[in-house]
Amino acid sequence: MDLPLLDPLHPLFPDPATALSEPDGLLAAGGDLSVETLLSAYQQGIFPWYEEGQPILWWSPNPRAVIVPEQIHISKSLAKTLRRGGYRITTDLAFERVIKACAEPRPEHLLRPGESHTWISPEMIAAYIRLFEAGHAHSVEYWLDDQLCGGLYGLAMGNVFCGESMFSRASNASKIAFSHLAKGLEEVGFALIDCQVENDHLNSLGAQAMARENFIAILNEAADMTIDWPAKLISTKVSTE
Repeated sequence: MDLPLLDPLHPLFPDPATALSEPDGLLAAGGDLSVETLLSAYQQGIFPWYEEGQPILWWSPNPRAVIVPEQIHISKSLAKTLRRGGYRITTDLAFERVIKACAEPRPEHLLRPGESHTWISPEMIAAYIRLFEAGHAHSVEYWLDDQLCGGLYGLAMGNVFCGESMFSRASNASKIAFSHLAKGLEEVGFALIDCQVENDHLNSLGAQAMARENFIAILNEAADMTIDWPAKLISTKVSTE
């Protein structure tokens, strides 16, 4: 099967149901990373994922990894850390710093310095900063002693938060940030946190598989829904340092 090539000036996405099963979810190539194109993609359950040197690749895997906010799994050790505090959570305070931190090599990547280890290229960073400036993308930050030590970013589509990436520079930092995110989203009526594809880290937080058609149906039902970003519910009210 030839991969559909999108017009860079007027990209129109094919039906996600036509995505490849191997590699899972690969749907199309080309197009652009404008705010309009990205919003159109996410509304249809599609997201970009590619490395430098490749064309823009668009994906819609089946099944989809999702977390229902009220069903997030909090381990006993994580619950203890959340009760103890000693950190500060903010949202949308340092979006650019968060996405750039997510793009940094992980410790295991340092053993292979000549390889590319991230899909978050400068082009992608610039695109998501534009989404943030337009009010669609958001970040959650975890601070220790006024140092940014963890966080995550993604974008809100109706009542679905489409998570993109997270990072940790301290123990459980991204899980703590994610826990505060889930609590805030639950309180204002978000139905899902989209995790795209499962991994052990997300599974430990309660990720579950959802059929692509069901995931897209939820996106479609909330296409005209606008929920104010719950900044006060996600952030810690005062520093717990």
